[in-house]
Amino acid sequence: MLQSQSSTKSDCGLPMLNLRNLQSAHLNTDPFEYLIVSEFIRPEWEDRLLVDYPVIEKPGSFPLSTVGIRPHFAKLIDEMNGAEFRSAIEDKFSIDLEGRPTMFTVRGRCRSSDGKIHTDSETKIITILLYMNPRWENEGGRLRLLRNGTDIENVAAEVSPTIGTLLAFKRCDHSYHGHLPFEGPRKVIQMNWVIDEKTVAREAKRHRWSATMKRLWSS
Repeated sequence: MLQSQSSTKSDCGLPMLNLRNLQSAHLNTDPFEYLIVSEFIRPEWEDRLLVDYPVIEKPGSFPLSTVGIRPHFAKLIDEMNGAEFRSAIEDKFSIDLEGRPTMFTVRGRCRSSDGKIHTDSETKIITILLYMNPRWENEGGRLRLLRNGTDIENVAAEVSPTIGTLLAFKRCDHSYHGHLPFEGPRKVIQMNWVIDEKTVAREAKRHRWSATMKRLWSS
């Protein structure tokens, strides 16, 4: 886990994640298993996390090892990677994640070509998206959970990427999602429980290579 370099204890002593909101969230099963949680980040922490979110100037997904990590953000990642959060997800999805490795990437900017309809790879078991934007007034960039893989308007649910909004879903062959085009800042933490450590190593290598190429293209 990440270790912060200074004290990150809240004035009120509360953790960052509101697990009660997750535990009380409704698990939807149509068209696949997912849940949406509002205010998953406690309000006391929101401003500090907005300040501490990694500075990412390029589109794409970046492993944590390739971005600057500040103390409050490190604490957030530690809580997401903790046993309490894993246990809550296991209970909601009736799944055993004991021993399954986790993988994190972060995004800071969206390009107009992002958001195409897709399902996650078969190596992913559970996908977690935790949004980190102060407010969202655009129609584009709102993730849509879809009933098929061809029609972006065939929407089962739509998620505004406002800070503290959590989306969790179980990957399957029809867990289609995407969003309407948007270009600009769009911050999100993606966490996955995956099938094995080989997946983590392979994906980390792929994302590091992609991050290196982005830096070269911008130089």
